[in-house]
Amino acid sequence: MEINANYLFYILIGIIFLNFLKDSFLDYLNSKYFDKKPPKNLENLFDKDKYLKSQHYKKTQYNFNRFTSLFGVSIVLLFFFFDGFKFLDEFCRSNFETEIVISLSFFGLIFLLNDLVNLPFSIYNTFVIEEKFGFNKTTIKTFFFDKIKSWIITILFGGGILSFILFQFETMGKDFWLIAWLFISLITILINGFYAQIIVPLFNKQTKLEEGNLKNDIKFYSKKVGFDLKNIFVIDGSKRSTKANAYFSGFGKQKRVTLYDTLINKLSNEQIVAVIAHEVGHYKKNHIIFNLTFSIIQTGIMLYILSLLIYMPVFSEALGIDNHSFHIGLIVFSILYTPISELFSIVFNIFSRKFEFQADSFASETYSSNFLIEALKILSKDNLSNLTPHPKYVWWHYSHPTLSDRINRLQ
Repeated sequence: MEINANYLFYILIGIIFLNFLKDSFLDYLNSKYFDKKPPKNLENLFDKDKYLKSQHYKKTQYNFNRFTSLFGVSIVLLFFFFDGFKFLDEFCRSNFETEIVISLSFFGLIFLLNDLVNLPFSIYNTFVIEEKFGFNKTTIKTFFFDKIKSWIITILFGGGILSFILFQFETMGKDFWLIAWLFISLITILINGFYAQIIVPLFNKQTKLEEGNLKNDIKFYSKKVGFDLKNIFVIDGSKRSTKANAYFSGFGKQKRVTLYDTLINKLSNEQIVAVIAHEVGHYKKNHIIFNLTFSIIQTGIMLYILSLLIYMPVFSEALGIDNHSFHIGLIVFSILYTPISELFSIVFNIFSRKFEFQADSFASETYSSNFLIEALKILSKDNLSNLTPHPKYVWWHYSHPTLSDRINRLQ
């Protein structure tokens, strides 16, 4: 059945608008739970003033996100109704000749325009909201240097990957998706394996954890559970925020644990080891491999479906463009693919929450549930985390179980 271009246009508008309504409705449901009393196992986590501050933080973020999402969807819809994509396509074609360069310039302009439009909101969130609630440590200089670095990384990595896909599209026809999938899979594995060595140093200073009790405790635990952990690093997270974190990265001999300096300042040695035990649990249970495999499979499915639809001229006609091209087809496809992408996200979050429980259980069995509970409470308290999220919001958006649910399982 041949699809009418006008009909397809309004399908695209419908998907964009319905997705916005879905997110707005879930955010609204979540906001109705802001003033609820904390669960019994968390009722003493905050004192009265601190809890009021956490509620104020949640409401401020909700109102800010509500405005930015409304603004964002309005810009997108205006771009559709006033032939924004057609204008950009004609502009790129008037300045460049080859299809690959035209497509690269087209996506480059969209990326740049989108980033510039969102820049004032990013500045406000960092230097007004996060500053007001005592989280921000980022300077103006650091903020803009980060922005420039992120642009460079996007141009190098994003532009490189897109160039490769475009070249395969031009030379291999419908079979381009297979080579593109293998290439993206390789890049994904390399980034997962060498993220700390390649990306992190561009933004943060990493130093090896100095000799002392904490390092000895971590090594003793890792040896006890048969986990070879020689690379323990500290990152200057306090350069940007007071919020704390810790993460594992790499495979084999390249694997390492990275602790934010803010984490070391907030937690005791035992609590830090409990957090690391949780992360070791992810490795021992093969969650890292599962997540990586899931991501690669999802990418393959997306590229295969793209290869079936990308040649349809109606994709360009729906946006009022006569010359059918890869970049216009990809824009239309990305919107049509939204429901499938949402479904994958829900499935991933269901597995992710299950994995978090399993990692918690591993930490409890091999080290201490009490120290992990203490660490989770301290981090949630200092981050002014939402203790009363709506169940539907959790089901759709949360990759981690709620703090209350984690503590219930650990106890």
